[in-house]
Amino acid sequence: MLNIIMTIFHVVFFGFIIVSGICYGKTENLIQPEGLAPNGVKGVIDGAAIVYFSYIGYDSVSTMAEEIRNPSKSLPLGIVGSVLIVSVIYCLMALSLCMMVPYNKISSSASFSVAFQNIGWKWASNIVGAGASLGIVASLLVAMLGQARYLCVIGRARLVPSWFAKVHPKTGTPVNATIFLGFCQASIALFTELSIVLEMISIGTLLVFYLVANALIYHRYTIKTNNPPIYTIGFLLILSSASIGFSISWNFTHLQKWGLPLFGGCVIATTAIFQYLIPFSGSLDSPDHEWQVPFMPWPAALSIFLNVFLMATLRKLSYERFGVWTCLITLVYMLYGVHSAYQAEEMETVGDDMRAHCPNSNGEQPKVDIQVL
Repeated sequence: MLNIIMTIFHVVFFGFIIVSGICYGKTENLIQPEGLAPNGVKGVIDGAAIVYFSYIGYDSVSTMAEEIRNPSKSLPLGIVGSVLIVSVIYCLMALSLCMMVPYNKISSSASFSVAFQNIGWKWASNIVGAGASLGIVASLLVAMLGQARYLCVIGRARLVPSWFAKVHPKTGTPVNATIFLGFCQASIALFTELSIVLEMISIGTLLVFYLVANALIYHRYTIKTNNPPIYTIGFLLILSSASIGFSISWNFTHLQKWGLPLFGGCVIATTAIFQYLIPFSGSLDSPDHEWQVPFMPWPAALSIFLNVFLMATLRKLSYERFGVWTCLITLVYMLYGVHSAYQAEEMETVGDDMRAHCPNSNGEQPKVDIQVL
């Protein structure tokens, strides 16, 4: 019920900003000497990489698969629909903001509140500030919703202590994981600058989507079709290398003249040759076609290219911070996770053997309760 109320509030809130900005703004503010993109295409790309975190909310929908009645239809509709709706709202809000205030006078801390002050609507400025605060709270709650389920799943696999996999007996929600993540998020918000958090989230999200796109191609062309792995791995290496080359050429002016067409053409040609030569499993006539990505491998290849391209626009310091965090997580996995998961799997195998060879007096297999601490 709370989620429904918050959603209705945000729709009304965004609608008020869009309508007010477009109706009472000035089109002259859009016409600047530098044009609509004062920092050029490169400025747009750099900004897209930083605010990429704004789109991570839709992946929380996928974590609700266990709680959806018909996930094969509801999940794709929810994911695609949310991305399209959010994209339209972002574009309209950006348009209304630029109509109220010229781009060089937009506040970096409270953009819309200051914009309404500039057009003489101080009362609206206060409302927008309060609504933005509620929006941040809602975003944190949605993020915790998905993160708690991630932590619960890896707790079941014993990659982290199984304490995180405990669910509430009545609501069925991962209560321990939610409490732990709430404490962690509050600590990060208290001691960390927002810009650092945004860049860390963006680079982490881009890397995850890059890995998912690679995994999709490998699963479709190797695991499902039994093609030799060397073909798929070779294609992924060439595709990633060409994407890196294109990104490097983009960031250095003296390389753009020959680097962009060379590496861009390599991405297109490699994908076309791979599609033509390598068969795959994924006909839309298959029984599980709801889960199939059409026009493979082009969507996944485009995702790989774009993720690499956007990651290349982030600052060097973002990679250093992300590298330190990755090392810490890797140590936890190597020193605890892999051993705990192996031990749990081994104990489960022993339990299966006992149930198979030691039936009780009624001819039924005994129930063995094994817990790995």
